[in-house]
Amino acid sequence: MTTIVTVGVLALQGAFYEHIILLKEATSQLQKEKIRHWDILEVRTAEELQRCNALIIPGGESTTVSLVASRSNLLEPLRDFVKIHRRPTWGTCAGLILLAESANRIKKGGQELIGGLDVRVNRNYFGRQTESFEADLNLTFLSGNPCPENDEPFKGVFIRAPVVEKILPPVTGEQKEEANRDGTVVAPGKDDGAEGQKSWPVEIMATLPGRSKRLFEKLEVTGLNEEVGDIIAVRQRNVFGTSFHPELTPDSRIHVWWLRQVLESMAATAVAEDL
Repeated sequence: MTTIVTVGVLALQGAFYEHIILLKEATSQLQKEKIRHWDILEVRTAEELQRCNALIIPGGESTTVSLVASRSNLLEPLRDFVKIHRRPTWGTCAGLILLAESANRIKKGGQELIGGLDVRVNRNYFGRQTESFEADLNLTFLSGNPCPENDEPFKGVFIRAPVVEKILPPVTGEQKEEANRDGTVVAPGKDDGAEGQKSWPVEIMATLPGRSKRLFEKLEVTGLNEEVGDIIAVRQRNVFGTSFHPELTPDSRIHVWWLRQVLESMAATAVAEDL
């Protein structure tokens, strides 16, 4: 029997349709390699979320997505999906904000987070809409994919983009020290009951050199190493986040890479369940 992998895209607001286009292109490429059958699903309800093996939270307006999810009784199912069931989840731009355990430059009560990534993000770090830009990114994690163009730079689109301001220590539950910071909100703690969350540190997957040094003083950012540059992509356990918008390009390489990660995660889960 052929197993169908269902990949959901949270379709409450933002660039969900653009993600769907690239997912269809990516799954078509994988099917040519005879790798699984795929179903792409727009997710607006808890019932639709429950059908998914993996989920993308697209770019858009994080406050709006959070509000609509709350009114749709979807926030808690999303937290369970990410932090209890540990299903693969990727957030782009606003999605990265929602998947962070801590986010600053937010009014208290102004936005709720899903969590899953032990990071603090700085919202709209790169400025207003008029200060949006594109940059060629050297994404070394793509180089393992069997495709010659994976060594070429990836065109990153940054629109009112956040940045990972600080990597936080992995904890089980809420990031309590972050909760005491002014202008900062934290995700509520959720525990999957498994031991060893602290053994899953945050991986820095990509940086944007140079800009943090120029904006460091202007934005009063703390916790960044100027030599490292701006952290624009991170991964921790089942969660992946990018500051930029791959969905606003015609380039499906990250989507192909992420779908391969989904398959690896599903295979690892199946092995664990058989033990």
